[in-house]
Amino acid sequence: MIETRILLDNIRSVHNVGSIFRTAECAGVKKIYCVGTTPVPVDRFGRRRKDFAKVSLGAEDMIAWEHIGDEEAIGVIKKLKKEGFQIVAVEQEEDSINISEFRRKLKTLYILGNEVDGVSGGLLKVADLAVEIPMKGKKESLNVSVATGVVLFCGC
Repeated sequence: MIETRILLDNIRSVHNVGSIFRTAECAGVKKIYCVGTTPVPVDRFGRRRKDFAKVSLGAEDMIAWEHIGDEEAIGVIKKLKKEGFQIVAVEQEEDSINISEFRRKLKTLYILGNEVDGVSGGLLKVADLAVEIPMKGKKESLNVSVATGVVLFCGC
């Protein structure tokens, strides 16, 4: 049985994260790990965030999620590796492979990075591989929520 999870590495925008939750739910993702400053569906007092819900349209109630600190992320990845997960960073790197050449395994964790800095160096080091979406225009990258959709629906 296919199991997909996502790790969001210090994404800044609540709208991007809400959109990722909605797309992930549509793609059958089982769990999302929100790392560091990545916004989550509830505020620090445990109240639902209206700005999040406006974009996610309730997907935050349909998909498991967990907020973890930066220092915990590598531990989560190592645990998932022991459970047989393939760890895939979505990043433009020297050794990245084109998304069209990528074949996912039955258990996959996708790491998506910060809108400005991308996936952090520490997480890149523990990833099994990096995949990239080729850019044909003048812009160097897609919005992180759009990239998530491309990877989830085309990375198979």
